[in-house]
Amino acid sequence: MSEVLAQLESVLAERKANGEPGSSYVAQLHHKGLNKILEKVGEEATETILAAKDVHCAEDKAALIAETADLWFHSMVMLSHLDCSSEDVLNELSRRFDLSGLEEKASRNPTTK
Repeated sequence: MSEVLAQLESVLAERKANGEPGSSYVAQLHHKGLNKILEKVGEEATETILAAKDVHCAEDKAALIAETADLWFHSMVMLSHLDCSSEDVLNELSRRFDLSGLEEKASRNPTTK
């Protein structure tokens, strides 16, 4: 796992367990609950999509990278809240590595497509 992801995951776990909502954004999100966290993930996903649509130069790419970082961060908060880890996601990506995307999608439960 990326050292940056591991470090971030460690901070997220500490803030989830011991953070005070008044002094930590992550603790505040956990305190507000899953719906607020999911709202932030959705907001950041939309901002990432909009940034991607506007990529025409290096400055636009920097905005896309910043929005993607926000999306990844909030996704990791969501995973932390649900007692999952980025390693779980990386393991799933690794499992899919030798599958074609079409085969992998076809193997899913029809209700999850």
